[in-house]
Amino acid sequence: MTPDCHAAEIDECLEALAATAGGLASSEAAARLETHGPNRLPQPPRQNVVLRFLAHFHNILIYVLIGSAVITMAMQHFVDMAVILAVVIANAVIGFIQEGRAEKAMESIRGMLAPHAAVLRDGERKSIPAEELVPGDIVLLEAGDKVPADLRLIRASGLQIQEAILTGESVPSDKSTAPVAQDAALGDRSSMAYSGTMVTAGQGRGLVVSTGAATEIGRISSLLATVEVLTTPLVRQMNVFAKWLTLLILLIAAVLLAFGYFVEHYEFTEMFMAVVGLSVAAIPEGLPAVLTITLAVGVQAMARRNAIVRRLPAIETLGSVSVICTDKTGTLTRNEMMVASVAVTGHFFSFDGSGYDPEGSVWLADNRVNGRDHLHLAELARAAASCNDASLHSREGFWTVEGDPMEGALLALAGKVGVDVRRELSARTRTDQIPFDSRHKFMATLHHDHPGHADIFVKGAPEQVLAMCAEQRGASGNGEALDEAYWTETADNMAAQGQRVLAIATREVEREQTAVGFADVEGGLVLVGLVGLIDPPRTESIEAVAECRRAGIRVKMITGDHAGTAAAIGRLIGLENPDDVLTGRQLDEMDDADLASAVSSVDIFARTTPEHKLRLVMALQSKGITVAMTGDGVNDAPALKRADAGIAMGRKGSEAAKEAAELVLADDNFASIVAAVREGRTVYDNIKKVISWTLPTNAGEAITIVVALLFGMTLPITPVQILWVNLITAITLGMALAFEPTEENTMRRPPRPRDEPLLTGQMAWQIVLVSGLFFAGVFGIYAYAIDRGHSIELARTMALNTLVVMEIAYLFFIRNIYGTSLTWHAVKGTRFVWGTVVTVTAAQFAMTYLGPLQRIFATEAVPFFDGVLVVGIGVLLFAIIEVEKQLRLSIAGRARAHNDGKQDQTD
Repeated sequence: MTPDCHAAEIDECLEALAATAGGLASSEAAARLETHGPNRLPQPPRQNVVLRFLAHFHNILIYVLIGSAVITMAMQHFVDMAVILAVVIANAVIGFIQEGRAEKAMESIRGMLAPHAAVLRDGERKSIPAEELVPGDIVLLEAGDKVPADLRLIRASGLQIQEAILTGESVPSDKSTAPVAQDAALGDRSSMAYSGTMVTAGQGRGLVVSTGAATEIGRISSLLATVEVLTTPLVRQMNVFAKWLTLLILLIAAVLLAFGYFVEHYEFTEMFMAVVGLSVAAIPEGLPAVLTITLAVGVQAMARRNAIVRRLPAIETLGSVSVICTDKTGTLTRNEMMVASVAVTGHFFSFDGSGYDPEGSVWLADNRVNGRDHLHLAELARAAASCNDASLHSREGFWTVEGDPMEGALLALAGKVGVDVRRELSARTRTDQIPFDSRHKFMATLHHDHPGHADIFVKGAPEQVLAMCAEQRGASGNGEALDEAYWTETADNMAAQGQRVLAIATREVEREQTAVGFADVEGGLVLVGLVGLIDPPRTESIEAVAECRRAGIRVKMITGDHAGTAAAIGRLIGLENPDDVLTGRQLDEMDDADLASAVSSVDIFARTTPEHKLRLVMALQSKGITVAMTGDGVNDAPALKRADAGIAMGRKGSEAAKEAAELVLADDNFASIVAAVREGRTVYDNIKKVISWTLPTNAGEAITIVVALLFGMTLPITPVQILWVNLITAITLGMALAFEPTEENTMRRPPRPRDEPLLTGQMAWQIVLVSGLFFAGVFGIYAYAIDRGHSIELARTMALNTLVVMEIAYLFFIRNIYGTSLTWHAVKGTRFVWGTVVTVTAAQFAMTYLGPLQRIFATEAVPFFDGVLVVGIGVLLFAIIEVEKQLRLSIAGRARAHNDGKQDQTD
């Protein structure tokens, strides 16, 4: 940082950095970037790779298995020891690899959230990645921005910055351009804006004096958050469940060891290996790794759909969202504003053109006219271009806006009317302004021209600006009494056509006046006219709203627009109830009880402020509804935090809104919210599938061993064979479920109750049913083989293969938990499913028919007919549980239909 810049005059700082108030040239900025490096903090040191790998052995089950391996080696059971260690190492390797992939996924998503900065380069406003800032750049600040580097302020208008991250002060600091004392404390340096702090109000400009590690925040970078651990409350709950289950199974294993040795008088070696097999069979050692992979896959899938997850619990929450409260402009609509009409005294003009292109036609009634021939229209266009912070750029034949889209449309209007915007702005120097704020709903600027005239231009919400006007521009060009009823009716008519309406007003002041305050614009303005802008609905938003309705999710539109505009857009996109509209004023007149009563049936809220959003969220939540809320401004942060799923806009959203939200939309598109809900439901379904597959199969293996030991029967599967099954199936087959696509009826189901436990009575019944069928299948084929006179080794080989075949059959069943599994689409599966099935099948053939593996695992080749029977048992298992599922779904469907019928009668 330039020494003592907070105490130096602005010109001294500019000179020290060889910079100007108009910004750097792009070539100079590139040269300085080479010298100073990127504007980012040093990455925190990563954990050593070896330590990361060894961390995967830090698990109670792994300790048990390693201890078992040591004991089996002491007992000279080297094959058993090798298989146990293979299970341990395979679990650690898979966990290590997938953890690395998950971390890379989270890092890439953090990159997608990298902040941008508005700067002056080559004399124009541009948006660049914040890491490309260099000392000497001029940065533009607005409410909601995160300060991207340490800045010496050169302009401040009502600027307040929250500096708690540096000073601990919870109250925002007022900023100015005047230098402060050289020994001023950090919190008293009102002439500075520091990297990482948040702009809460006003506007400003600052000279970059420090970047990267040289900033104040760079000195305390150890306080910054590291990469978020890939977990959620649900996964933590399952990890705790797995630990307690592990302890329970170890206790049961100890009891069985004592029972078998002291009561049944088994050999200790035989019993010890049996309980080791039981422990490995029953404990879901692969479950935490597979759940983590499922989350990583879900996060990446959401990012591909332009929904970036900032806080992982949001993935679970999305599955239970039943109301989405969304902004209109840019989310449901295209955010490509264009002026459609202008009303001035005595005339109503219409416009055509494309997007932000400043070329287009001006129409008066049905006649095409030259805008410059109509003085009132030209005055309005000049005022709209002057009271404006945006800029238009032509890139490869397409016009884009830098700044607010609505202000970009006003610049395009000026071009269509024939106003030379660049010349107009250079002829009228802006000397002060009142920035737009949703609380006062207008923007005002003070300008001086070369002949010495001074004018205030105001644009804002019609009802607000009309209240500030005393006169209107008359047909003669002079001021005349304001006809407020006429303008209000005109605004209503424009809004009823789906147009967003702005009022433009002006006032001439003394040329000596160099500042503008609220007192200067209250009551003395002259209304010039009204501007109607259109922002057509996105085509994909219409389908997304329809999909929400099919999924039992109600969409509510919350906008600052006129009620008529909001209703018109609501009808176009297909909201459930577009005819009833509540305005912000009506919301203010309601107490909390009245609002909670009205909020369920009303889908459109117009002329609202961010404070209304918070009340609406709380009213919906008071009725037990899970709410997703979108927001983009700094004042939206409380509502985003309060909502069950806060969703910030990635393009137009402020950094304050992004930090308060759980999700960020990269494209600001409502369809991406619906896609995120769909992916959220898919992730939850896949986690449920993983658990629903793991617990019953583990229980089936464990019950087989427990029953055999308790009743003194010969084990149908040896302990080393159980270890083999866990080595090749427990992680591979279960992992395939992490990559399952969205089920066909996912968005036709009602939202999941947010307090619904994962381990429901239905899952408990499924564990009992499936584990019982596994037990019957394994013991049945074993008894059949012994009865046929097969050797005990062949009988065990058939039982082992039956167990694996049933696990594969159950995998295909569990892939569709809400619909039928007997479809070609279900059988076709995914490449992950068939990849794991082929791998497991090849491994089973190898251990069954290859001599070296036969000697290790005590297996024998299975005859063809018996092999067909083994496969048939798997098919029979699939048929039984599929019929049970269809009966259960049919009963549940009839019960739901009956309840819906009763509800309709009640209504």
